Amino acid sequence: MRGETELKKFLSAIPLSFQHLFAMFGATVLVPALTGLDPGSALIASGVGTLIFHLITRGKVPTYLGSSFAFIAPLALYVGELNSPGQAVAGLISVSVVYALVSLIIATVGFEKVRKVIPPVVVGPVVSIIGLALATTAVTNMASVSWDAAIVSLLAAIIATIAGTKVIRLFPIIIGLLVGYVYSAVRGYVEFQSIADAPVFALPHFVMPEFTWAVILGMAPIALVTIIEDLGHMFVLNEITGKDVTKNPGFGRILVGNGLATLFSGFIGGPAQTTYAENLGVLAITRQFSSRIIQGAAVLSILLGLFGKVGAVIQSIPVAVMGGICILLFGMIAAMGIRHLIEEKVSLANMKNLVIVAIIFIIGIGLAHNGIAYATIAGLLIHWLVPDFTTKNENDLATKNEN
Repeated sequence: MRGETELKKFLSAIPLSFQHLFAMFGATVLVPALTGLDPGSALIASGVGTLIFHLITRGKVPTYLGSSFAFIAPLALYVGELNSPGQAVAGLISVSVVYALVSLIIATVGFEKVRKVIPPVVVGPVVSIIGLALATTAVTNMASVSWDAAIVSLLAAIIATIAGTKVIRLFPIIIGLLVGYVYSAVRGYVEFQSIADAPVFALPHFVMPEFTWAVILGMAPIALVTIIEDLGHMFVLNEITGKDVTKNPGFGRILVGNGLATLFSGFIGGPAQTTYAENLGVLAITRQFSSRIIQGAAVLSILLGLFGKVGAVIQSIPVAVMGGICILLFGMIAAMGIRHLIEEKVSLANMKNLVIVAIIFIIGIGLAHNGIAYATIAGLLIHWLVPDFTTKNENDLATKNEN
């Protein structure tokens, strides 16, 4: 009887695991498609990285890890333009080192003290520039190749996001890609020969690191962005589950798990890993918080990544279809940063806050490479080192005038 009960639990969990797989799939494979990395390696890295994360956090943090958007620009530079995946791996290793150092600091001084040095006035605009810095990529380099395919894909994703059922709203990226792909196939934009030539099974590509100061200084600081992103996701997870995972198992363990996942991903030719808001949405709807379900999704992702045909199909998606999806996706990231400022009640009537936001936006968008990293550092330095000379009366008056 006990065996039958366990079997029933296992079988009932499979559809829930697939739901988490679908929720992360679009964004996880989109990053390698944009940067030149192998989609199969990204899926394997996502699955193994999630299992590593759950091992380190002792299964107490029911979240999924997937490809991080914060590293698209530098990965596209080193993998695509410079054709130097070894340098990209070195950069990801440096990112994992930053994760380890921050977790060590947290263990030494305590989580609450560390949390205070990363204010919402920095978090919000940094999240926004992750999306805004990629606007040219989405519009000029991708969507403009075939505007008709881009618009069809974009409209399908928008309709799924706004007018779809609860289930459909979980998969707007996949729906947009499918509709755009079918439309592009009818128009003759899809090249199918590469799918036929691809092997049925494929192993990930192990890549040896090539360390340079340029890649280390360019990618390591971006870890601050994903650390901030992780922190925000954990606060959301706390609200959904009613448990504070930043205390048990602790935010330090969460960072170690994420850092090791990124380290592994780099060595097999995958992108940086980060916790996924998409899967938090699945948790909020299903109210099924078992880590076993998410671990099941990780195993499915690994199996899917081993099929070479899957990677070939993903790579055959026309660039304009990707561009249409990216207009929505990157724009949503930018909008989430603004939303964070509003929800945290950051006063832009305060001149110091206004300066921080202004500097982050211009540096982050203006610098062609590594702007996000430098903008994050600039915002934090201004917050930490520049005194706030705005008086309480000036703040009150400005706020009154805004209202």
